[in-house]
Amino acid sequence: MQTYYSLGLDVDKASFKACLKFVELGSKSSIKASKTFSNSGQGFKELDSWIKKHRKLNETPLKIIMEATGVYHEHLAWFLHQLDYQVHIILPLRAKRYMQSLGMKSKNDKIDAQGLAQMGLHQELEVWKPCSKNILILRSLTRQVQMLQESRTAFINQLESATHLANCDKIVIKNLRSLIKTIDKDVENLKERIAEFVSEDSELLKKYKLVKPIKGLGILTFATVVAETGGFQLFENQKQLVSYAGYDVVENQSGKRVGKTRISKQGNTHIRRIMHMASFNVVRYKVGSFHQLYERVYDRTKLKMKGFVAVQRKLLCLIYSLWKTDSTFDPAYLTKSISGIHDPKPLFSVGPQGPEKEVATENQWLH
Repeated sequence: MQTYYSLGLDVDKASFKACLKFVELGSKSSIKASKTFSNSGQGFKELDSWIKKHRKLNETPLKIIMEATGVYHEHLAWFLHQLDYQVHIILPLRAKRYMQSLGMKSKNDKIDAQGLAQMGLHQELEVWKPCSKNILILRSLTRQVQMLQESRTAFINQLESATHLANCDKIVIKNLRSLIKTIDKDVENLKERIAEFVSEDSELLKKYKLVKPIKGLGILTFATVVAETGGFQLFENQKQLVSYAGYDVVENQSGKRVGKTRISKQGNTHIRRIMHMASFNVVRYKVGSFHQLYERVYDRTKLKMKGFVAVQRKLLCLIYSLWKTDSTFDPAYLTKSISGIHDPKPLFSVGPQGPEKEVATENQWLH
């Protein structure tokens, strides 16, 4: 009788919890073994030996499932991939919804590992394909730029306070100005390196040329979005991307009471931060229909930020669509519904099987 194994891994910074489940045709799934390993090279080797110990035969089908938890899962995923294990990396929201459907009310590392293992036994999951090393290098560059820009803002605020103090040593002001000047120089050097890096990679350069005609969307925005999404490999539709970036809608309504509708912000903050400035630019330059979208939302809500958030979401979906379809940006094309036209055929399956639901338009969720 054929036996199927599924290994759920719940990964954090220092360690990861492993739960190995198996099922035979016609019977219920059972836990074979569970153990905690250190999130290090030694822990990875111990995991490999532990898997071989508990599998009956190397030919026995085995799935390894883990969540995309920031950067902490990456070394483990690469290690297992190089050993030819079948690795599946899923978005955290999908794992959360699946475990809720099982009636799991508690949450800890052990329960999460068990839930991921159960998910591997019951669902068809797309095999993970690691993104190129160049995209990972690009992410290190873009995150360094963000870190320096945030430090620059902090130093500018400190300088503003220092210049208004009744008594402050001149060396403090001199030091803050020197730090700001140094950061400005470092940021420019990093931006130049990002531009060089994209131009040296033929695939990245090809993709960048697709979005380059969007006035106000620079190479830093493009590089950040691509780096933070891993080249969009984990996404098969716009809805998943919107949720990953934290632009999905949270409603607050019950009976006759209607609360505020807002975005969740439970997603990648690096994407939202870089899209913030890009949205200002495309509205200012009146690119495509972005300016009209902003005006409609602002007229209805009287909140400028809601208008810019709508533009951010639409712009992010546009970048995704151009990347997936290898289409060059055409301003006239935005007069039609992006959700209905730009959504490409699935390339990577990370969502449940079945027909896809269209992402809500801005008129449906921005009230």
